[in-house]
Amino acid sequence: KSSKREWKPLEEHSCTDVPWLLLFILFCIGMGFICGFSIATGAAARLLSGYDSYGNICGQKNVKVEGIVNSGLDLTHKKYVFFLDPCNIDLVHQKIKSLALCVSACPRKELKTLADIQKFAETNGSTLCSYELQSSEYTTDPRAAKLCPRYPVPESAPIPFFHRCAPVNISCYAKFAEALITFVSDSSVLHRLISGVMTSKEIIMGLCLLSLVLSMILMVIIRYISRVLVWILTILVILGSLGGTGVLWWLYAKQQISASGLETQIAKDNLQALLIYAIAATVFTVILFLIMLIMRKRVALTIALFHVAGKVFIHLPLLVFQPFWTFFVLILFWTYWIAVLLFLGTTGSPVPNEEGFVEFRMVGPLKYMWWYHVVGLIWISEFILACQQMTVAGAVVTYYFTREKRNLPFTPILASVNRLVCYHLGTVAKGSFIITLVKIPRMILMYIHTQLKGKENACARCMLKACICCLWCLEKCLTYLNQNAYTATAINSTNFCTSAKDAFVILVENALRVAAINTVGDFMLFLGKVLIVCSTGLAGIMLLNYQRDYTIWVLPLIIVCLFAFLVAHCFLSIYEMVVDVLFLCFAIDTKYNDGSPGREFYMDKVLMEFVENSRKSMKEAGRAGGAEGRELKPM
Repeated sequence: KSSKREWKPLEEHSCTDVPWLLLFILFCIGMGFICGFSIATGAAARLLSGYDSYGNICGQKNVKVEGIVNSGLDLTHKKYVFFLDPCNIDLVHQKIKSLALCVSACPRKELKTLADIQKFAETNGSTLCSYELQSSEYTTDPRAAKLCPRYPVPESAPIPFFHRCAPVNISCYAKFAEALITFVSDSSVLHRLISGVMTSKEIIMGLCLLSLVLSMILMVIIRYISRVLVWILTILVILGSLGGTGVLWWLYAKQQISASGLETQIAKDNLQALLIYAIAATVFTVILFLIMLIMRKRVALTIALFHVAGKVFIHLPLLVFQPFWTFFVLILFWTYWIAVLLFLGTTGSPVPNEEGFVEFRMVGPLKYMWWYHVVGLIWISEFILACQQMTVAGAVVTYYFTREKRNLPFTPILASVNRLVCYHLGTVAKGSFIITLVKIPRMILMYIHTQLKGKENACARCMLKACICCLWCLEKCLTYLNQNAYTATAINSTNFCTSAKDAFVILVENALRVAAINTVGDFMLFLGKVLIVCSTGLAGIMLLNYQRDYTIWVLPLIIVCLFAFLVAHCFLSIYEMVVDVLFLCFAIDTKYNDGSPGREFYMDKVLMEFVENSRKSMKEAGRAGGAEGRELKPM
């Protein structure tokens, strides 16, 4: 018999899915090539320093572009890009349709006439008209009407790090941000909101810290209140379903009595609708009761798993900080990805356009690099999240299958990270690639649906939404299966496909238990998120209420509640992950061990009590069945 099929946890480690790791490394090298290519072709300099309509990069000497006048200029002392008509925005191509020049300084006040523009040039040495026009000719040369900016020239300021002169008054971009301008057309509203945030910044930071503390506390005490929460939830569901069904039948009886003397069609339709609703509610209540009756023992397993998960966090406190490291790495990668995307927007060869100005375009296969870059965003992001799942799974597996908790590694989290890096990066790369294959078609369909909004017929719209919904469901199922496959890999050190198959078999054998954990458990965690958001919001209302006379606290409260939900989701999603890993370990433990000598259980005492209670119930049921059989036998 193969030892890998016997589920011998943590007995051996071997490298898994090495070809997929090599493929992922090659893909990352390709991502690095895109970044290097965009920097080598001058895209980084054009993005950061800016360039004018003739292809000159501001703040440096330039090379002449064939066929383009005013190119190849020495603009060492002109470090800012200035648009002659910054409000002329092309919404289709998402760019400013205006002549761009390199200037020495941005106009810090409004210039209403050509004389003001000329005076600004003489005073600051910054010429705002085209290069071929001298500042002394601004008021005399007839070409000034075309070669100088439209006046009044709005007050502008340089954008930090990007050396572009941008109008200070954002109402200039009314066409581009119509929805925003509609809201802030009264600038006093915007100023009051911003001042409310700035005035309450200490309270906002304190409330964000409070949500963090509440999340940590909830993760510790949820092991003690899990039983109470489950029974409260069960009672509420029972009362709600019974109450709703009773109200519907009461309304039907009342309508039937009151409508006995009326023969209008509307009264008949309402009565028939109430009867249908009441019957449907009754059927739903009966089915719900049957499901609860069948799953009542499985709920006890959910309670036990939540209790053990609380112990896991006590023994492995670094698990609490796992969301922070993952979020930090994701932020670093997303920052790099956005920077390279901006580089790609300004890379390519200088090409004259219809107006005689310069545009930078990529030709040939290179123009499809941004597709590769988009796939990299999804795959590498999923890879980082999968690394978190594998790290958590490895740490929890080590905890579960270590009989003496005193013999746990000093830092199981770091030991799990070490195993991940040394053995299982290929498995993580393969699992994240499968999610990417499902996510990309769904995003393409969502983009098509957005572009065709209002143009397609009802049938096409329905088919698109159905396809998007099916892909979303498939993605969620694969994500759950992937997580269990990572757990199987952490236990047996098998490759992704073998681990996924083994985990799937275990999950199918325990389908009812999986359903109970994913319904009751997820709802409990949702209640935890609601509790943290409501507690933080209530504290925010009480604190911000003292400032109601001199500040608007609606926006600070929204910020605090959103942050509280994000923090609660990050922490409780780790809790949910730990519960899922514990369940798979428990299912494997009960399948291959029976508590006899040589096949002792690995599980915690709480789970052991659950197993013993289940065995007692089965024995009692067997005895009752045997007694009935003996009584019936003589007949």
